[in-house]
Amino acid sequence: MKIDRSSWGRLRVTGGDRARFLQGMTTINVDKLELGAHAWGAILSPKGRVLSVIDLARPDDESFVISCEPALVEKTQTLLDRYAVMDDVAFELLAAAPTHQDWTDAASVWTAPIVAGDGGMADTEPAAERLRILAGFPRYGVDVDEGHFPFETPLAAFLDYKKGCYVGQEPVFRVYAQGQAAKQQRAIAIDGTAPIAHGATLAAATKSNAGTITSSLVDGDRTIAIAFVARAAWEPGGSVTVDGRAGTVHALPWTDAP
Repeated sequence: MKIDRSSWGRLRVTGGDRARFLQGMTTINVDKLELGAHAWGAILSPKGRVLSVIDLARPDDESFVISCEPALVEKTQTLLDRYAVMDDVAFELLAAAPTHQDWTDAASVWTAPIVAGDGGMADTEPAAERLRILAGFPRYGVDVDEGHFPFETPLAAFLDYKKGCYVGQEPVFRVYAQGQAAKQQRAIAIDGTAPIAHGATLAAATKSNAGTITSSLVDGDRTIAIAFVARAAWEPGGSVTVDGRAGTVHALPWTDAP
């Protein structure tokens, strides 16, 4: 299915220091980004918290293009401007244009590039929202915000711990080296179709407060959700309860969901 990205912001990054600057600003290993490729990642605070979730593309030999949710455009540009003090780098906000992603399954939500062409359905439509939740693709301000580390989310799959220094790298690497993450996002399959509120609490046999729901959607005779789940309950296949309803923990992306 085509997912409309025409409203997303796009920042073109140019200048002789563009690669070095982005390497030091994002969790993405820019040096390994091949011509025509793209990668998901984040811009972090010095304390390692997620300030923006971005897609970085290298469309040609002269520039990179950052794409992000509409609500993150101004914030992302401000962050880049703040750090680009002595660098030969420039940021151009590109005019809105028809763009989309092609989603075929949960895995493709993360791998499909944003390409030019007529947009498709809004990502809030039920069919798109189902794949988004199964993929664990975060909606900023709902599933992730400035209170979260990237390793607590599916962005963990894109962290390169050998890429060298970037803003927020030290606390992220420290937790990775010590294996001390306290929670991670998982998919939850929950019995029943009654609405589940954002922030609803998970309970498990080993922990009464085992996490919180961030996104949910009725899917047939069940409800599927993204949730932050505590270490004591995050193993796939584990049982939890939400509002007294039974739930099962699944890894993200949940690629074999029935």
